[in-house]
Amino acid sequence: MGKIKDKIYEWKDRLRSEKMLTLVVTLVIIIVALVVYAYKESRNYRQLAENGYNHAFYQLLEYVDDTEKLLAKATISYSSEHATENFANINKETALAQAYLSRLPIQTQELENTQKFLHQVGDYCYTISKKTIKGEALSQEELDNLTQLHEHSLNLKNTLYQLETDLFSGTIRWGELDSAGSRVFSREDETVTQSSFSNIEDELHQYSGLIYDGAYSEGLDNTEMVGLTGDEIDQEKAKEIAKSFIGEDKVEEINFTEESQNANIQCYNFNVTAKNKDENYSISVSKKGGHVVAMNCDRQVKDESISQEDAVNKGKEFLQNREYKNMKETYYMKEDGVLTVNYAYMQDDVIMYPDLIKLKIALDNGEILGLESTRYLNCHKETRDLAEVKITEEKAKELINPKLEIIGTDLAIIPTEWNTEIMCWEIKGKTEQNNFLVYINVETGAEEDILMIIDTPNGTLTT
Repeated sequence: MGKIKDKIYEWKDRLRSEKMLTLVVTLVIIIVALVVYAYKESRNYRQLAENGYNHAFYQLLEYVDDTEKLLAKATISYSSEHATENFANINKETALAQAYLSRLPIQTQELENTQKFLHQVGDYCYTISKKTIKGEALSQEELDNLTQLHEHSLNLKNTLYQLETDLFSGTIRWGELDSAGSRVFSREDETVTQSSFSNIEDELHQYSGLIYDGAYSEGLDNTEMVGLTGDEIDQEKAKEIAKSFIGEDKVEEINFTEESQNANIQCYNFNVTAKNKDENYSISVSKKGGHVVAMNCDRQVKDESISQEDAVNKGKEFLQNREYKNMKETYYMKEDGVLTVNYAYMQDDVIMYPDLIKLKIALDNGEILGLESTRYLNCHKETRDLAEVKITEEKAKELINPKLEIIGTDLAIIPTEWNTEIMCWEIKGKTEQNNFLVYINVETGAEEDILMIIDTPNGTLTT
């Protein structure tokens, strides 16, 4: 016993020595540093994983949203060719959705059923596309199946948006889903997320096996630039055009910044200081012809004092005063007190969708805050040779799916993916759930395209 006590006293004496104390303190510092480093590395790893999960989740949302819109179009398509294209796209979108779903750290039965649902949607559409590719019509049972698949895909989309809300409000975390997914989904206060995924599972036994922008806002990528007319101008002439376009009474100072290429259009760019110090403009004028390609004002709009109808009319008046004749509003979007409107050129009561100009209009006083005319300059012609209308309006109505309740019709020129243009009957219709635009070729009666109209509190979109 005495020897043990002697050892203890000896150890105490050593600790009291300066060298030993320094050694102990150094060891403690090293241990603390290692713990802090490990914690930071762990946190960085978790953040990296979170970022990966978030990216996968948003990609999943995008592809499920695209699938839902394509299925909606498939339910009203009356063209074998168009239906085949739709089914091919659905098969592609569901495959991509499955790929991103598999990257999420969730192992619940509900999400396994979602994987199965997406696979079966793609597989079913691939199967029936074998009929449409031969020009055969789908049976009523197959059309009914598509309608039900669309309803389930809409439920799935809403469910994913609910999951997004739960995740990013902190109700559920990726870490919880990774380590205890089933337990999270089986809480007593059952979420919409779980019940919706479970409903999809219950319904799968029935099967064995889309900004802002309006219609054709992407237009044609016309390398000929047929609307870019006139001779080349110098910088001083472009400066005069920019000043006149904004309004000489508004301009305090205008300065050249650089030459650039805006969508294959060589431009002079200017910054403009307005007499109203709250306003500053940027504007691009084409070297060829002196056309305004783009203009933007960064003024904030705090109040909404005029109606959207008045704003649209002010936009039309603005275009008329700047030699853009016969322009008609098509689709719009409102955000932060600014109305963004697409105007299309009209020829003989036919809408020319390739010839689009986009305006941003302030809803406090109707001032034009922005313009984008690239598509118009790409495609505009004063006069086009219009196709002979061989398919009457009444005949065109007969060629669309009878489940579509027709609201109105117009004649329109639409662009194609092959950089050509087609004249069509634009037939606006609705089902119980959605609104659509169906385009019937005026010469052949072929169903050229279908767009879904999305009405939102802020405007009207197409996809």
